[in-house]
Amino acid sequence: MDKNLTLAYEERLPAVPGWLNKGDNAWQLTAATLVGLQSMPGLVILYASIVKKKWAVNSAFMALYAFAAVLICWVLLCYRQAFGDELFPFWGKGAPALGQKYLTSRAKVPESAHHYSNGTIETKMNEPLIPMASLVYFQFTFAAITTILVAGSVLGRMNIKAWMAFVPLWLTFCYTVGAYSLWGGGFLYHWGVIDYSGGYVIHLTSGISGFTAAYWVGPRLKVDRDRYVPNNVLLMLAGAGLLWMGWSGFNGGAPYAANLVSSVAVLNTNISAATSLLVWTSLDVYYFGKPSVIGAVQGMITGLACITPGAGVVQSWAAIVYGVLSGSIPWFSMIILHKKSTLLQKVDDTLAVFYTHAVAGILGGSLTGLLAEPTLCSMLLPVKNTKGAFYGGGILLFKQIVAALFIIGWNFAATTIILLLIKIFIPLRMPDEELVIGDDAVHGEEAYALWGDGEKYEPAKHGWHDPSHGVEMAPVGHLNGARGVTVDV
Repeated sequence: MDKNLTLAYEERLPAVPGWLNKGDNAWQLTAATLVGLQSMPGLVILYASIVKKKWAVNSAFMALYAFAAVLICWVLLCYRQAFGDELFPFWGKGAPALGQKYLTSRAKVPESAHHYSNGTIETKMNEPLIPMASLVYFQFTFAAITTILVAGSVLGRMNIKAWMAFVPLWLTFCYTVGAYSLWGGGFLYHWGVIDYSGGYVIHLTSGISGFTAAYWVGPRLKVDRDRYVPNNVLLMLAGAGLLWMGWSGFNGGAPYAANLVSSVAVLNTNISAATSLLVWTSLDVYYFGKPSVIGAVQGMITGLACITPGAGVVQSWAAIVYGVLSGSIPWFSMIILHKKSTLLQKVDDTLAVFYTHAVAGILGGSLTGLLAEPTLCSMLLPVKNTKGAFYGGGILLFKQIVAALFIIGWNFAATTIILLLIKIFIPLRMPDEELVIGDDAVHGEEAYALWGDGEKYEPAKHGWHDPSHGVEMAPVGHLNGARGVTVDV
């Protein structure tokens, strides 16, 4: 065997310290990339496609900007607010995560060591066999997608400058609090609350903050609310597909290792998503008489969001239960309850993030309190003998509900304060004259250069070239769209 090839597989090299598990690190970087693809390009494509044509560029840019801004804020301050040393029981001490020595050391979550009431150690500090750089990047992708999900509630009217100010403030004062409290060694983590991969930290947080932001920003124009059809359903499905497939990294990477828990979590994730999609579609057929592609996507999303808090700690038959309920309860809240609630109708939540993420997230967290399986819990959680009410651990359900109330209260209050502060300097909502026009007024750019969009047909300009004739020829028959008529967007 070639000497250099032999060296590549040696256990100890300058870049391969003894503690590093190459398989775990390879999976962690892969999982991080999958989660990153959910945002870039997944949600960029989905947002740009699911809105009206005149908001395609603006919606895509809100996601694109957030992805970049969150990364810089994350490495400068926010990672260690979420996963660093304790400042308060719900918040870590912010500091940069950029130094070579820090990033090439073994990953650890310093406040994760769990103690018995007498002070002795029950569970050692969480120190996965990967470099800190891998952990920092993996957790960044979660922070980014959560922020982008908030944008889904305010698409089509939020002032882009206000959004640019909102992103770093919301990341700093909202997201990091939930992440530290539930994942980074905060008070909910040590109390034994289960949020396997973000049912509360990501979905409940984004749903509540998005709903709150939608209230303070104000509604879209009435004409946009009354008819807000996607500009490209097929591209919307492409974005949704990236979201679904990326979720294997989302939930599969949560244990920070390529182990038994990650395998169970990936399978459960896909079972729940498929079940929820089928249930939601069936309800659409029963209620509306026809299946909806948009409805199928919403059912897929609720299934993914619902299983997330318990993906690695419940059995696979339970994942079907998650899917059945996530395909029906959020459907009922969106289709039936929304029409009967004055408050819900007053708030213009553009992509129904409240229903698809907040309702699904709290449902999943509650189901985890019921169905968390003791053996799977023992493989992952810091508090020993954790189990759901179905297995005799009724206290866990109570903890899950209290944790949800904390996340709801904090994000409602903090999001409100952030937006009211921004409002002092920047209007939160675009002026009506910009809302009428859309992307061209806001960015000076449009998504599609389509013939017929305000142009008159000119053979020399719009003709089709037939090589066999050597002249410009217009096709026989009618063209799509009336000539010289401006398309209503």
